[in-house]
Amino acid sequence: MNDYPVKKKEVPPTPGASPVIQVVIVEDDASVRQILCEWIRQEEGFGCSEDFGDGESALAALTGKAPDVMLVDINLPGISGIECVRRLKPQFPGTQFVMLTVYEDARHIFDALTAGATGYMLKRTSRDALLTALREVHAGGSPMSGNIARKVVQSLQHSRPTGGDSSELSPREDEVLRLLARGYLYKEIAEKIGISFPTVKTYIRRICEKLHVHSRAQAVALYTRVPLRDDD
Repeated sequence: MNDYPVKKKEVPPTPGASPVIQVVIVEDDASVRQILCEWIRQEEGFGCSEDFGDGESALAALTGKAPDVMLVDINLPGISGIECVRRLKPQFPGTQFVMLTVYEDARHIFDALTAGATGYMLKRTSRDALLTALREVHAGGSPMSGNIARKVVQSLQHSRPTGGDSSELSPREDEVLRLLARGYLYKEIAEKIGISFPTVKTYIRRICEKLHVHSRAQAVALYTRVPLRDDD
């Protein structure tokens, strides 16, 4: 982490204000976890409902209302953060999972996305950039640190759509998925092809059902068969 908490007065939500984005953190380093919790709790419009030091604790405790976003480290004691996401995503399909890690090799990126993660940020990310990423993923985006995004984009540019399950998609579903793979947000897809935001969400739900995946990131990874290599 290259930033430190900036003390802010916590502002309680006012009637009619935008809903608070509830975040759960899974991070084994207690000092890093504390900093992340403070960053989130001190920012208006955010709440850090729970935090855990390992994946097993998160799996055992998260049985109630699903958080909006989960921020998960990859290198955890016991099961990895990627395995934690893989197990939690079917239980909380509406939760967006963002990996926060020191790993920036292609294999970790690909494994995290196929497990159900929607974003991938490095631990050196600044406070403001991380909070922006959490807002973006909650709004339907897939935030990634700059060099991570370049790896994914380069791989997408050299990949081809599959001829398997994706052939079952309708022309409009295929169009929506292609735009997702290019990094468009839900609202941008709606504007680009002239449909409503809820209709985009319906298309994506149908796409996931047809491709037998649990998240839009998994759908994009399967659709494109991203050929990531560790030396990329």
